[in-house]
Amino acid sequence: MASRQRGPVRRLGILLATLGLAAGPGTALAAGGDGVISGGGGDNPRADQMRRDRAWVRPGPLRFGAEPYAAVQSAAKAAAEQADCTISATDATYLTVSPTWPEVAGSGQAPSPMTLSRYDDQNSLADPEKRAEGLFFNPGVGMWQLDSAGLGAKETAATAIDSTSAARKVASHIVGRYCRAVSGGSSAKQARAAAWRDWHACDGGACESIYQRLKRDGVTEDTNVTRYGGAEPRTCRYETVEYDCLYVDPAKAQGEDAWTAPDFGPAPVPAPFYVFTYAEGGKNYEVRYWFKADSGADTDVSASRELGVNARTELFWAAETDLCDVTTSTGNC
Repeated sequence: MASRQRGPVRRLGILLATLGLAAGPGTALAAGGDGVISGGGGDNPRADQMRRDRAWVRPGPLRFGAEPYAAVQSAAKAAAEQADCTISATDATYLTVSPTWPEVAGSGQAPSPMTLSRYDDQNSLADPEKRAEGLFFNPGVGMWQLDSAGLGAKETAATAIDSTSAARKVASHIVGRYCRAVSGGSSAKQARAAAWRDWHACDGGACESIYQRLKRDGVTEDTNVTRYGGAEPRTCRYETVEYDCLYVDPAKAQGEDAWTAPDFGPAPVPAPFYVFTYAEGGKNYEVRYWFKADSGADTDVSASRELGVNARTELFWAAETDLCDVTTSTGNC
């Protein structure tokens, strides 16, 4: 992709954001490191406690999507084979899936791969120009709530939703932490707690409870929950270049969808969006792109996050016109 001169535009975006002004006609802001900047809000201090409060899962069968479970089994088996300690593929699988119900599916229903976080409602994550309520950048995504502040820093909403890529990321991380704890002299139970330390829903023992239920009763597979949890892989064209993209519509979430209710959490339910990875100036960005027909805004809007950067720290928002959903011939085609 040809590079473009963005310095003056970027400085204009920073100035406008500082002054609280909207970008006017002719500023030509676009995806990547351009546009009006939001960020600097920090974490929601109530978020971790809300996760703990909702961590305990109802008694009964623990359901999990059939395709996602196959992805976890494959990833866990590979992680167990490469582990620095002795762990069976089954135990690695149970270790990997245990945080998902406390994090996103307290009903015991199948965790939805599409789940978008609802506990961070800071203004730093919303469109600074307030063009529509659904223009909101949820920082935690997927069954494991991979967050841009931590394990999801290098992930996009697409890779965090995709059960295959998310399971590989999480299984390797969890099994690795478990083995390091065992090697350091921890008991198996202590090592499991260490492996789950990144998930605050596990803080009070909810994940250990799930692990023991899995050891006793196993998983009930749900064939209605697929690899992407209702999100749809598409081909998108942006600035004449085609990208693999994912169309994410919360109304089509498969599995546990309580998070799609307006009153589930303080954050707004985002309007349907596309997500793809965009390269500019030697940096990679996660771009979430809303068609105006989906969001209700008077223009298409993009929000871009440099991969590796916490979304709460810096996002770039821009009015857009350039995306074509090639798969459905929607947008600027």
